[in-house]
Amino acid sequence: MIQKYVYGNPFSTDAVTVQMEAAEGAPQFGQLCTDEGFCFTYEMGKEDIVYGLGEANRGINKRGFRYVSDCADDPNHTEDKNSLYAAHNFIIVAGKETFGMFFDYPSVITFDIGYTNLDKLKVSCAHADMNLYVITGETPYDIVKQFRKIIGRSFIPPKFAFGFGQSRWGYVTKDDFRTVAQKYHESRIPLDMIYMDIDYMQDYKDFTLNEENFQEFPAFVQEMKDQHIRLIPIIDAGVKVEEGYDIYEEGVANNYFCKRADGTDFVAAVWPGDTHFPDVLNKDARKWFGDHYSFLIDQGIEGFWNDMNEPAIFYSTEGMTEIKEMLKKFSEEGEKGVPMFHLMGKIMSMSNSHEDYKRFYHNVDGKMVCHEDVHNLFGYNMTRAAGEAFERLVPDKRILMFSRSSYVGMHRYGGIWTGDNKSWWSHLLLNLKMMPSLNMCGFLYTGADLGGFGADTTEDLVLRWLALGVFTPLMRNHAARGTREQECYQFDHIEDFRSVVETRYRLIPYLYSEFMKAALNNDLYFKPLSFVYPEDEIAVRVEDQLMLGDEIMIAPVYTQNAKGRYVYLPEEMMFVKFGRDGEITEKVLEKGLHYVEVALHEVPMFIRKGKCVPVVASAECVDDLDSTAPELIGYAGSEYTMYEDDGVHKDYENPKNYRVLRK
Repeated sequence: MIQKYVYGNPFSTDAVTVQMEAAEGAPQFGQLCTDEGFCFTYEMGKEDIVYGLGEANRGINKRGFRYVSDCADDPNHTEDKNSLYAAHNFIIVAGKETFGMFFDYPSVITFDIGYTNLDKLKVSCAHADMNLYVITGETPYDIVKQFRKIIGRSFIPPKFAFGFGQSRWGYVTKDDFRTVAQKYHESRIPLDMIYMDIDYMQDYKDFTLNEENFQEFPAFVQEMKDQHIRLIPIIDAGVKVEEGYDIYEEGVANNYFCKRADGTDFVAAVWPGDTHFPDVLNKDARKWFGDHYSFLIDQGIEGFWNDMNEPAIFYSTEGMTEIKEMLKKFSEEGEKGVPMFHLMGKIMSMSNSHEDYKRFYHNVDGKMVCHEDVHNLFGYNMTRAAGEAFERLVPDKRILMFSRSSYVGMHRYGGIWTGDNKSWWSHLLLNLKMMPSLNMCGFLYTGADLGGFGADTTEDLVLRWLALGVFTPLMRNHAARGTREQECYQFDHIEDFRSVVETRYRLIPYLYSEFMKAALNNDLYFKPLSFVYPEDEIAVRVEDQLMLGDEIMIAPVYTQNAKGRYVYLPEEMMFVKFGRDGEITEKVLEKGLHYVEVALHEVPMFIRKGKCVPVVASAECVDDLDSTAPELIGYAGSEYTMYEDDGVHKDYENPKNYRVLRK
């Protein structure tokens, strides 16, 4: 059962798609105070587990830390960080009482989950203007499925988006992209996408192409498609301030940019230098910005990734003026005028400053709304602009879209990648733990920068991370300019990389089928073990193994120099390893704790008792996969219901998309 409680004058986020009447009284759980801001408190039981919060730091069980929904452009995802790129304000408390809560609030909100007080859950924010949804059910899994029904169907990408993608900030010319395609082809490693980072644009201007490097772009897009490779360009949130640039001039003329309090267009520096932010909370501006994706769609592009949309700010005009004044005073008066630590603190805090977020406004139905009060909605609505435009521009076709920043509701318009991680083993584990929490909040098409975006990676880290990426819907290797080159062909043991990536392609019919069933049924693609084995006290606490669909469990190796790992089986399962040249080994293991060896070129998974999984021969691309007669691996006498469509159009409800396979 779901009850909606309305406090104050909430901003309409459109996160929830189902109309609900407000309930009377107060929620049956915890205590709620709206005298000064909003504060909900709940006394947790000793064994209570708290799930949710989507893209957040640390573990699947969120207990024991403080999380702040405040979309932040911060690439250093160390264990002490409270905020990442997203705001997913949905939690489930499971234990002495079991209930879920969605705090539909678009600004900064804090979840203190046993941090200040070990047994106390406290959710607080500055203003008591909120829609609060309270969900009761018998299990956390049931609560998640109820929540998913009221927030709408998850984004469904084209099938090619389940192939492997290669990216690097630093591909500049056509030949850079051709080289990547050629090297993968020569290495016989499957590839479906190459991503275009900011260097493809002219002076980092949205919806432009570098005039020198990307002449005759439609022919180049087709050249890549002839090799079954899609180019996926990035779109940034900031529009360059430049006379003669049509996007800039249109936005200024029509008041489509965010404003200062005095009505002038707010200016912030990002990659292009001075930029304006499109007012994507204004429905007219959102339509205008979204329609500009046609510039690339008309040239053959079939996918995008939205970035810098927290929105990221390097500095504002006002912020830079303040710095200059402090520097002048320091140069004239020294530390007597401005203490050095004040000056350094100001410089260090000038990017992504809440002082800047207070300086600009959105026009929402004729009312000026301070950005600070709706900060967490920007990335959501930038991607919404694109998603709504795709429905107008190519209504019958799926377009790939994923974003860095997000809020619940954006899951209907695109997936997400988990942002600028590092080439750290801890981030491989963090990637694993984030996946079910993101699914709980509606985000099914998800993944991380495999191998790590920042810092220098290692061959074994990339291989182990790819082995996890085999199972994430978004499988992309991405790295930053200046870091070690980490394309699969850059390392000594190319055959190991071929083995791992080919495993992805062998499993795509199954992975795609499970994704589609999850999306169409408001279900989860990834689940914690506790959702499947709630009575197993050990399984309930396992955080480094995940259930995928109804058939398999994954338990990737995430430790440097490890030859394998310990795995807990809540029931008898079949241990499967994919090796080189299509080799598959199977071994039935009884319930309990096992140490399993996994070589760097192998991909492990576990099939549940009585289940089977379809696999096919690998191919160079998704288009070439033959799933007419898949091999079934797993338990004899089992069957599998496979979903399969053309991967391009939207005929999702057709019963012909399902067929039963028997082993």
